[in-house]
Amino acid sequence: MSGGERRLLGRWGEEQAAQFLRRRGFKLLEAGWQCRFGEIDLIATKGNYICFVEVKLRRDDRFAQAREFVDRRKQQRLRTSAQLYLAEYSSDLQPRFDVVEIYAPQGMNTARPEIVLLENAFE
Repeated sequence: MSGGERRLLGRWGEEQAAQFLRRRGFKLLEAGWQCRFGEIDLIATKGNYICFVEVKLRRDDRFAQAREFVDRRKQQRLRTSAQLYLAEYSSDLQPRFDVVEIYAPQGMNTARPEIVLLENAFE
Protein backbone atom coordinates (compact mmCIF):
# COMPACT_ATOMS: atom_id res chain seq x y z
CA MET A 1 0.00 0.00 0.00
CA SER A 2 1.45 3.37 -1.01
CA GLY A 3 1.73 6.35 1.31
CA GLY A 4 -1.11 8.11 -0.50
CA GLU A 5 -3.38 5.08 -0.20
CA ARG A 6 -2.51 4.77 3.49
CA ARG A 7 -3.39 8.43 4.10
CA LEU A 8 -6.67 8.04 2.22
CA LEU A 9 -7.56 4.97 4.29
CA GLY A 10 -6.62 6.82 7.49
CA ARG A 11 -8.87 9.76 6.58
CA TRP A 12 -11.69 7.32 5.79
CA GLY A 13 -11.24 5.75 9.24
CA GLU A 14 -11.25 9.15 10.93
CA GLU A 15 -14.50 10.04 9.13
CA GLN A 16 -16.04 6.74 10.25
CA ALA A 17 -15.00 7.54 13.82
CA ALA A 18 -16.36 11.11 13.57
CA GLN A 19 -19.76 9.86 12.39
CA PHE A 20 -19.77 7.25 15.16
CA LEU A 21 -19.04 9.90 17.80
CA ARG A 22 -21.66 12.31 16.44
CA ARG A 23 -24.30 9.56 16.65
CA ARG A 24 -23.38 9.21 20.33
CA GLY A 25 -23.86 12.88 21.12
CA PHE A 26 -20.31 14.19 20.72
CA LYS A 27 -19.77 17.61 19.15
CA LEU A 28 -16.78 17.56 16.81
CA LEU A 29 -14.45 20.54 17.14
CA GLU A 30 -11.45 19.52 15.03
CA ALA A 31 -10.30 16.75 12.72
CA GLY A 32 -6.63 16.27 11.97
CA TRP A 33 -5.42 19.11 14.24
CA GLN A 34 -1.66 19.43 13.83
CA CYS A 35 1.14 20.97 15.83
CA ARG A 36 4.89 20.48 15.97
CA PHE A 37 4.50 17.37 18.15
CA GLY A 38 2.11 15.54 15.86
CA GLU A 39 -1.54 15.27 15.00
CA ILE A 40 -4.65 14.75 17.07
CA ASP A 41 -7.07 12.77 14.95
CA LEU A 42 -10.29 14.16 16.45
CA ILE A 43 -11.13 16.69 19.13
CA ALA A 44 -14.69 16.62 20.41
CA THR A 45 -16.79 17.61 23.39
CA LYS A 46 -19.43 15.71 25.30
CA GLY A 47 -20.86 16.72 28.62
CA ASN A 48 -18.12 18.11 30.85
CA TYR A 49 -15.30 16.71 28.71
CA ILE A 50 -13.09 17.83 25.86
CA CYS A 51 -11.97 14.59 24.26
CA PHE A 52 -8.73 14.12 22.39
CA VAL A 53 -9.37 11.07 20.24
CA GLU A 54 -6.84 8.76 18.63
CA VAL A 55 -8.32 6.65 15.83
CA LYS A 56 -6.79 3.25 15.10
CA LEU A 57 -7.87 1.35 12.01
CA ARG A 58 -7.01 -2.31 11.46
CA ARG A 59 -8.30 -5.11 9.27
CA ASP A 60 -8.69 -7.40 12.30
CA ASP A 61 -7.35 -8.01 15.80
CA ARG A 62 -5.53 -11.31 15.13
CA PHE A 63 -2.11 -9.74 15.75
CA ALA A 64 -3.19 -7.27 18.44
CA GLN A 65 -6.10 -5.05 19.34
CA ALA A 66 -5.94 -1.64 17.69
CA ARG A 67 -5.66 0.12 21.08
CA GLU A 68 -2.33 -1.63 21.69
CA PHE A 69 -0.76 0.54 18.98
CA VAL A 70 -1.22 3.61 21.20
CA ASP A 71 2.00 3.03 23.11
CA ARG A 72 3.54 5.21 25.84
CA ARG A 73 5.43 7.32 23.31
CA LYS A 74 2.26 8.01 21.32
CA GLN A 75 0.37 8.78 24.53
CA GLN A 76 3.03 11.31 25.54
CA ARG A 77 2.89 13.03 22.13
CA LEU A 78 -0.91 13.21 22.41
CA ARG A 79 -0.69 14.72 25.91
CA THR A 80 1.81 17.33 24.75
CA SER A 81 -0.25 18.15 21.66
CA ALA A 82 -3.40 18.44 23.80
CA GLN A 83 -1.60 20.87 26.13
CA LEU A 84 -0.68 23.02 23.13
CA TYR A 85 -4.26 22.89 21.86
CA LEU A 86 -5.61 23.96 25.26
CA ALA A 87 -3.04 26.77 25.46
CA GLU A 88 -4.34 28.06 22.12
CA TYR A 89 -8.04 27.31 22.67
CA SER A 90 -8.84 27.73 26.34
CA SER A 91 -11.54 25.44 27.73
CA ASP A 92 -13.15 24.93 31.11
CA LEU A 93 -13.94 21.33 30.17
CA GLN A 94 -12.10 18.39 31.69
CA PRO A 95 -9.63 16.89 29.18
CA ARG A 96 -9.92 13.21 28.39
CA PHE A 97 -8.05 10.87 26.04
CA ASP A 98 -10.17 8.39 24.10
CA VAL A 99 -9.27 5.76 21.53
CA VAL A 100 -11.59 4.66 18.74
CA GLU A 101 -10.81 1.25 17.30
CA ILE A 102 -12.06 0.50 13.81
CA TYR A 103 -11.93 -2.98 12.33
CA ALA A 104 -12.50 -2.96 8.57
CA PRO A 105 -11.62 -6.33 6.96
CA GLN A 106 -12.13 -4.99 3.41
CA GLY A 107 -10.63 -1.55 4.09
CA MET A 108 -12.75 1.27 2.66
CA ASN A 109 -14.99 -1.35 1.01
CA THR A 110 -16.15 -2.61 4.41
CA ALA A 111 -19.90 -1.99 4.53
CA ARG A 112 -20.19 -2.05 8.32
CA PRO A 113 -16.86 -1.63 10.10
CA GLU A 114 -16.77 -2.66 13.74
CA ILE A 115 -16.16 0.46 15.84
CA VAL A 116 -15.25 0.44 19.53
CA LEU A 117 -14.94 3.56 21.72
CA LEU A 118 -12.57 3.40 24.69
CA GLU A 119 -13.28 6.41 26.88
CA ASN A 120 -10.53 7.67 29.15
CA ALA A 121 -8.15 5.17 27.56
CA PHE A 122 -5.14 6.73 29.31
CA GLU A 123 -4.36 9.73 31.49
